[in-house]
Amino acid sequence: MSTTTTHSNRTQTTIAWGPVIWIGVLHALALLAFVPAYFSWSALAVCVFLHWLTGGIGICMTYHRLLTHRSFVTRPRWLEYVLTAIGCCASEGGAIGWVSDHRRHHAHSDEEDDVHSPNRGFGWAHMFWWMTPDITSDHTPEYYAKWAPDLNKDPVHRWLDKYHFIFPISMAVALYVIGGMMGNAMAWLVWGAFVRSILVLHTTWLVNSATHIWGYRSHETRDSSTNLWWVALLTYGEGWHNNHHAYQTSARHGLRWWEVDMTYIAIRLMSFVGLAHTIKLPKIHQSRPSSHLPSHADNDRQSDADNYRQSDASELAVAAK
Repeated sequence: MSTTTTHSNRTQTTIAWGPVIWIGVLHALALLAFVPAYFSWSALAVCVFLHWLTGGIGICMTYHRLLTHRSFVTRPRWLEYVLTAIGCCASEGGAIGWVSDHRRHHAHSDEEDDVHSPNRGFGWAHMFWWMTPDITSDHTPEYYAKWAPDLNKDPVHRWLDKYHFIFPISMAVALYVIGGMMGNAMAWLVWGAFVRSILVLHTTWLVNSATHIWGYRSHETRDSSTNLWWVALLTYGEGWHNNHHAYQTSARHGLRWWEVDMTYIAIRLMSFVGLAHTIKLPKIHQSRPSSHLPSHADNDRQSDADNYRQSDASELAVAAK
């Protein structure tokens, strides 16, 4: 899962100052939550709801399963743009950059070219990677054309990616106005915008860090991806990460009955009312389960064919429309 850094030209800059300042300010403003006057139960409820809307629907379902892996299709087509705008409100950058980084991650999981390889430590995988785009990747037109050509050809997605910052700012303004009508403008702003954004960012980043370090493995993959129940709870099913790396284009990540996947449930609910179709599901191939991380020898035995695949008919089945 990604926080994007955008640069129009390749530079030697070692720190992505724009994202660092933006997210740094969000962290600082979130500290206002410790001011008793800026708390209300309605503001807390808004925080929880918007965490699900911007994080669960915007990032987990839209940026990740819909746009990156094309696990399902929306109907009507313009709904994809609305959902992408919701994802922009999460302050994780534009969709094209996010998708490009995530597809590159799947192509080089836990390798030198992985944009947030856990081999460089928990902190790097969690958040330091996006602070140094010269080390990971510059978001140039060439980078977009290579990793997200489908989105990069779409003028609406290009506009959303370019002006992604408008959406979190607009949401913050709306929260302040509506909160004022409810009698506590600052509480709604602090909890609905600042605290919620920080919680979405860090729970999302845990998929990059924690689920490549701790947890259990149900499938043999060439990387160290794991399934981690508490990350799955915080990220609406994204924590079943080993399952996802085994079946990358599957809309469903929780494959056992107790692996609750709220994002997949949301996709199925959308299909019931005709808003989603062509939902891809995995054909399960039994593999030796493992409760520990794979050894280097295990990784070496994995084929390059396990690299990111936009579609693999041998692994994916299309559910009923």
